[in-house]
Amino acid sequence: MRTSDLKISISGIRGIVGQSLTPQLIIKFAEAFSTYIGGGDIAMATDTRPSGEMVKSAVSAGLLSCGASPLDLGILPIPSLQIYTREHRLDGAISVTASHNPVEWNALKLIKRDGRFLYPYEAEELLDFYFQGKFRRVEHPLTIRSDDRGFQPHLRKIKECFDLSAIRRRGFKAVIDPCGGAAAPYVSRFLSELGVDVVEVNTEITGTFPRGPEPLPENLTALSEAVKRSGADIGLAQDADADRLAAVDENGDPIGEEYTLALAVEGWLQHRRRGPVVVNLSTSRILDEVARNSGVDLIRTKVGEINVTRMMARIGAPVGGEGNGGIIISDVHLCRDSFGGMVMLLEHLAKSGAGLSDLKRRLPAYSMIKEKRSVPFRKRKAIFIRLLLKFPKGKRETSDGLRIDYPKFWFHVRPSNTEPVMRIIVESESTETARRVAEEIIEEI
Repeated sequence: MRTSDLKISISGIRGIVGQSLTPQLIIKFAEAFSTYIGGGDIAMATDTRPSGEMVKSAVSAGLLSCGASPLDLGILPIPSLQIYTREHRLDGAISVTASHNPVEWNALKLIKRDGRFLYPYEAEELLDFYFQGKFRRVEHPLTIRSDDRGFQPHLRKIKECFDLSAIRRRGFKAVIDPCGGAAAPYVSRFLSELGVDVVEVNTEITGTFPRGPEPLPENLTALSEAVKRSGADIGLAQDADADRLAAVDENGDPIGEEYTLALAVEGWLQHRRRGPVVVNLSTSRILDEVARNSGVDLIRTKVGEINVTRMMARIGAPVGGEGNGGIIISDVHLCRDSFGGMVMLLEHLAKSGAGLSDLKRRLPAYSMIKEKRSVPFRKRKAIFIRLLLKFPKGKRETSDGLRIDYPKFWFHVRPSNTEPVMRIIVESESTETARRVAEEIIEEI
């Protein structure tokens, strides 16, 4: 087993099933979670990986041994699980999903009673329980219950928050591609209830992913072709756990996840209540323009959903997200939500009367380059010093790696918390400038 195949961090535990991610590890992690939150009612849900039932059984064993009452919700998108946890006032939840990782991976994502992920300090406390192995076991375990209505609270919240009549009047045709993942049992019916004429791509659950589960443009070929073939107004793609959204315009062109977030936020600010917007440090400058046009502040946080949602709660931000297509709507729930994101985009299209390509053209055009390089942990500090000397006149932000802003470009160099790599993001209006700056950064690394 390679140590790189198993990741134990404040984000949870993930690994390759049958190699690094074993039933024993899963049971121990579930025992630690149950002990940490004091047992109680804990929901479980999976995406569609073939290992889901095995992993869920191990989770059940760990929860039962430490006095929890597991509630099995079956296959369920992770935002739906978060909303169900809050609405039913459960003590916690565990999502069995490795998100955009390949099908041979699986993972546990831990949710606390308010339906949000653990704060970093809470996750550190949980890891102390895990590594110490001192668990609150019981002699008389409870039983596993189930509920096949796990998606209903999510649907109800969206219906409460949006003007669905505008969408129904427009009479959209949309192609959907849930990648055979956790959204596959729900997304077609969900959009049909909004009056959308739905064309399906990759909606069958087969135990494998028919495309790369991350909704990047290079993985959306089938969706793009289906949009052109059917004459649809929009194509909508989700990742395996359905917290991220990507869109394809009416011409079959992927607009990019940064623009998916930007247009969703723009739609909210133009047609709903205004307020500050929160995104992370790696998100495009397009959001600065969107916020400025609506006369609201843009706040940036460390990368990570929990950091964005924590700031949104603190300042009362109505909308925010991450540039990977993670759209967050406070009125629905403080989590990345591809379903809410779909409705935001459709409502924006309906009320503006424009096509998706038109809406994108109204926003500034930027070129973004993303790279990753192997860097030993011990060399990180020296690299940051070199970059500060190389780019001495830009505006600096050091709360999460190093971000430096210049008028014509910005970059964010951020070390991974779990592996010896650095992630590099450079953005500029000029593709040539973005490439040049990326090459200079890589040369320093």
